[in-house]
Amino acid sequence: MPGVVLPEVTTQVPGPISKASAKKLHEVFDARAVHFVVDYDKSEGNYIVDVDGNRYLDVYSQIASIPVGYNNAAMTAAARSPDVISALVNRPAVGNFPSKRWNDILRNGLLRVAPKGTNKIFTAQSGSEANELAFKASMMLWRRRERGEGVAWTKEEIESCLENAKPGSPDLAVLSFGNSFHGRGFGSLSCTRSKAVHKLDFPAFNWPKADFPALKYPLEKHAEENSAEEKRCLEQVEQLITSWHCPVTALIIEPIQAEGGDNHASPAFFQGLRDITAKHNVVFIVDEVQTGFGATGKFWAHEHWNLTSAPDIVTFSKRAQCAGYFFGNDKLVPDTAYRQFNTWIGDPARVVMSKAIVEEILDKNLVEYSANVGDKLYQELETLARDYPEHVQNLRGKGHGGFIAFDTQEPAAVVSKMKALGVNIGTCGTRTIRLRPMLIFGEEHIPILIGAFRKTFGSS
Repeated sequence: MPGVVLPEVTTQVPGPISKASAKKLHEVFDARAVHFVVDYDKSEGNYIVDVDGNRYLDVYSQIASIPVGYNNAAMTAAARSPDVISALVNRPAVGNFPSKRWNDILRNGLLRVAPKGTNKIFTAQSGSEANELAFKASMMLWRRRERGEGVAWTKEEIESCLENAKPGSPDLAVLSFGNSFHGRGFGSLSCTRSKAVHKLDFPAFNWPKADFPALKYPLEKHAEENSAEEKRCLEQVEQLITSWHCPVTALIIEPIQAEGGDNHASPAFFQGLRDITAKHNVVFIVDEVQTGFGATGKFWAHEHWNLTSAPDIVTFSKRAQCAGYFFGNDKLVPDTAYRQFNTWIGDPARVVMSKAIVEEILDKNLVEYSANVGDKLYQELETLARDYPEHVQNLRGKGHGGFIAFDTQEPAAVVSKMKALGVNIGTCGTRTIRLRPMLIFGEEHIPILIGAFRKTFGSS
């Protein structure tokens, strides 16, 4: 693993060069959300370096999307490979003109780590698009069942859909949960329920929203209350499915609600969802955009649940460095070509890079490595919580690798102080600090992170 390096911050954050660079950028590109401008040539491993020369231990990792570190040697080699060069130079329209290498790239890359119970894939541009494509797949399956297998579309359906009218454009729904985040596209926004800034001013589908369990921590002290809360939420889910004004074709859920505040639920809750969706022929979509590719101590977070049957669809992006969804049911393949389609069907070059990520993770056993380091990090954070109970509340993520979070009084102030101490960290929800270290984050980095927290909380 990359050796430990001490962070070094010698300017304000952002520094003067970063501020000037962002101001210049803002003339042509909205730079209001820029934290600081990065010198990626100097960033390495777990460390990100800004244009002012400040070096930070990065436990935010590009909004949870860097799996194996900056300037990783295996990924650099893959970027120079003939497969990537060909995909970049020629950018195949893979639905019509796939490369002779495309089958091998998929089978030896993404499909090597396909979730249990899935053996097919559809690639996409982003997590938001992956979720919207999953919605489409669920709706096509629902209508196929309604028509009957092999029944042709009617003339009325064909003509009415072009007018956005019934029966060709029927009322169908996808159920999501309060505080969820599934993307910013028009379809996915109707399932995103976490922040108004994402949704305000946009039309939305009239789709149902169920409560996500509001668990109390520590979990072991509130087992009875939490079980009752999950039971209530499951009952609500079934009531919505059976009473909504139109058919609910799919249910989508995150294993851990990331943007909504790192909210957890028990394996029993997710098994309950699997049972309900199977009972009512509702497609069970697990959104692993943020939790997939080893983020939680398993390759896929839903592996923690030990479901009796696999999810119908698993969407992915972020650490995969590409996007799409896995599935196993042949009937989720559309009934005719071009129904699930676009020019590039994702980015072929990024799928090749994802293959390199898969190889790096498997060859170096990084999921198990990250799980072990995460356990040690959690233990240190438990001590921190005991020492600073007013600052570290509702610590959660035990047994989930580095996917750890806690609530605090002023998260924005904590992030600012941590950056000044050389730790790049992030927030979610309304008062939550979230950790998203890379899979190469090591035990040697734990004292740096915990030390920065202690200085931050000790100065408050």
